[in-house]
Amino acid sequence: MPMQGPFYDGLAALQARRWFLQDSALSLGAFALPDLLGSDPTKRGRQIPPRAKNVIYLHMEGAPPTLDMFDRKPMLDRLSGQKCPEEFLDKERFAFIKGHPLLLGHPHGWIRAANGIEMCELFPHLAQQMGETTLVRSMFTDQFNHAPAELLMFTGAPRPGRPSMGGWVSYGLGSENGNLPAFVVMLSGGNLPSAGKALWGAGFLPSVHQGCEFRSQGDPVLYLQDPAGYDRARRERSLRALTDLNRAQEARTGDPETTARIAQYELAFRMQMSVPEAVDLASEPAEVHALYGTTPGETSLANNCLLARRLIERGVRFVQLFDSGWDIHGTNPSDDLMTQFPKKAQQLDRALAGLLIDLKRRGLLEETLVVWGGEFGRTPMNEERDGSKFLGRDHHPHCYSMLLAGGGMKRGAVIGATDELGYRVADNAIHVHDLQATLLHLLGVDHEQLTWRFQGRDFRLTDVAGKVRPELFA
Repeated sequence: MPMQGPFYDGLAALQARRWFLQDSALSLGAFALPDLLGSDPTKRGRQIPPRAKNVIYLHMEGAPPTLDMFDRKPMLDRLSGQKCPEEFLDKERFAFIKGHPLLLGHPHGWIRAANGIEMCELFPHLAQQMGETTLVRSMFTDQFNHAPAELLMFTGAPRPGRPSMGGWVSYGLGSENGNLPAFVVMLSGGNLPSAGKALWGAGFLPSVHQGCEFRSQGDPVLYLQDPAGYDRARRERSLRALTDLNRAQEARTGDPETTARIAQYELAFRMQMSVPEAVDLASEPAEVHALYGTTPGETSLANNCLLARRLIERGVRFVQLFDSGWDIHGTNPSDDLMTQFPKKAQQLDRALAGLLIDLKRRGLLEETLVVWGGEFGRTPMNEERDGSKFLGRDHHPHCYSMLLAGGGMKRGAVIGATDELGYRVADNAIHVHDLQATLLHLLGVDHEQLTWRFQGRDFRLTDVAGKVRPELFA
């Protein structure tokens, strides 16, 4: 039965009026249609001279043991095997540790990095590039389980439903290339993040701002190719007819999701021509593949790092890489410090170092902010779950390290410090919301002004907290 008559006309008017009053007139959504859909770079919330144009965010899903990577603690080595101090356990909640755990020293050796710090010997290539990075040793978070911590990091809240960081950036700045999405996501390691696809969702923003997932094996985007016997001219006629139907629906209901759907179909049509060229790793010279350690056709962190560079130089605003396999609990050889951690280190070392080298020599590092890290840290105690003889560390929200490079960051700097056992921040604590505010600031966006009105109030990525940390800037 067709949707018409007084009831449906009244419903359409009500929907249009609610959307206008709730989202359009009272928020930064009160812009022209091209601005709403991010088809062109916008000035939404942009009141600061930008230091960066693009972001490549590498998230090591599961939380790497940064205590063993970048934060050597001689006291921890001396006390290894002894019971941890009582004050560590007072009113403390752990994900898996039970009883009175033992301190665990660093299981791997150390080398001198280019910026003068000691770092884990498993990262010789990255060590040579530390002069290009800012090492933050004093990150902390509010969450100690994976999914809530990832949601807090990427959406600003530990519960699902909020727009992702890349979604906010897409909404605020749009894309520099109308034939590619503003926000692209790539996965490696074999698993989805614990919080799933909510980490690149649009939440209550128009769905055009959600991350577009690219694959490094097979077709880069599902359903990008025309069906058999369906040429491009016929596809264009079908799209035109579909757009006419959606425009009629848009005029009747005023639903912004219909507007977003029109934009998504049109972008998908343009991507048929632009994406295959953008993701063609085989076109890169042998020297570049040796630099990253890439093999075209495989699904790997190295391939995704090279793809990220190719996308950034073609105008994609925000590229988010997730690499799973970093949850080092020590329950078996697939999650311990002696077997799994070296395996993941080898996969990361050349790929990240190669990305930094490649961006710098192409003149892209100054305008591209590179962020590397996990959702929280790991305990200085051995987890020893159920009497396991493997070495591993439990979840730890109180302190951990992250790397940032390019995009206006200091070069070779070390910011913040932890105590002598690596249990809590001892100097210059930086919260997850501070990182989010700082990232937006580097892109030229005021994190307090980038808002969307939803359910009666203005929301933002940092919500009610977060402050820009200028000590990180060059």
